[in-house]
Amino acid sequence: MNIDLLKRLCETPGVPGREDRVRDLILSEIDGLFDHVETDPMGSLLCRRDAGTEDAPRIMLLCHMDEIGFLVSHIDDKGFIYVQPVGGFDPRNLFSRRVLVCTDHGDLKGVMNPGGKPIHISSPEDRKKVPEVGEFFIDTGLGAATKDHVQIGDFVVMDEPLMEMGDKIVSKALDNRIACWLGIEVIRALAEDGRGAEIHVAFTSQEEVGLRGAKTAAHRIQPDIGIGIDTTLACDTPGIADHLATTRHGKGFGLHVRDSSFIADTGLVREFAALADKEGIPYQRTMLAAGGQDGAAAQQAASGARAIGIVVGTRYIHTVTEMVDRGDLEAARQILTAYLRTF
Repeated sequence: MNIDLLKRLCETPGVPGREDRVRDLILSEIDGLFDHVETDPMGSLLCRRDAGTEDAPRIMLLCHMDEIGFLVSHIDDKGFIYVQPVGGFDPRNLFSRRVLVCTDHGDLKGVMNPGGKPIHISSPEDRKKVPEVGEFFIDTGLGAATKDHVQIGDFVVMDEPLMEMGDKIVSKALDNRIACWLGIEVIRALAEDGRGAEIHVAFTSQEEVGLRGAKTAAHRIQPDIGIGIDTTLACDTPGIADHLATTRHGKGFGLHVRDSSFIADTGLVREFAALADKEGIPYQRTMLAAGGQDGAAAQQAASGARAIGIVVGTRYIHTVTEMVDRGDLEAARQILTAYLRTF
């Protein structure tokens, strides 16, 4: 497993609308894998692998590049930075975080904390409050000189390295750099197989704020089949009822049946399930009551497409400790490669 690539993908900063560094990294990795590569006006990287036959089906893999983060919205006279979120954060996970403030002239280390009193001088009632995201600020240690380095619209990400822990991989951006990893590694594993289909791998922008890049990319490509590749919940941890687990680590890739953005094509669900059974690839059917993913954009583009999601269960999602099981990630790579080889 190419962990070095996954590490570099996860540690490269890129929030919605600021995916260019991730895109550049992907471009450096895909030389020779595709027949045509371009960047669209939304910043999505559109990669096409031509079919060897005429009238071949058009298959689109959608892999979003962005991670949740922040955009700088205000810098006060003392140099404290205030931000607006781009993506869904739970404020309980933002206390005392190390962050990276990414500017046109370089990156600055910073720390994020909420306004208010420290424990030594706070009341019991103060300590019960969970601040809103807008109450957090960033301190770069530069004081008033911060304004000389940071401007409105610069972006901020969490500053945490990828770690390997036994059979687990932990990072602040597995959502959704594992999809970027899969989009590269699946085509690499496919080699010259699968030329019976025209394969598009779209590394999309701005998924975390409404599937925006996927909508425009899918409208342009107009696939026959769309495969949204993403993370999903793995709530197989203490304090959560079994029926809310969604997926469980070590049980294989997630065959995504529905969420609030789309309902997967029944025929594709059957095809993927049958192929996984035939190839001995472990999987689990998944559904989400809320949330969405890029497969929905492919399904609804232009005159529509058959669509499905292939997902990897992730513990502690939308935190700096996102965790996947190595075997589940490998199962996702195997099923996508096996499916594309059927053409």
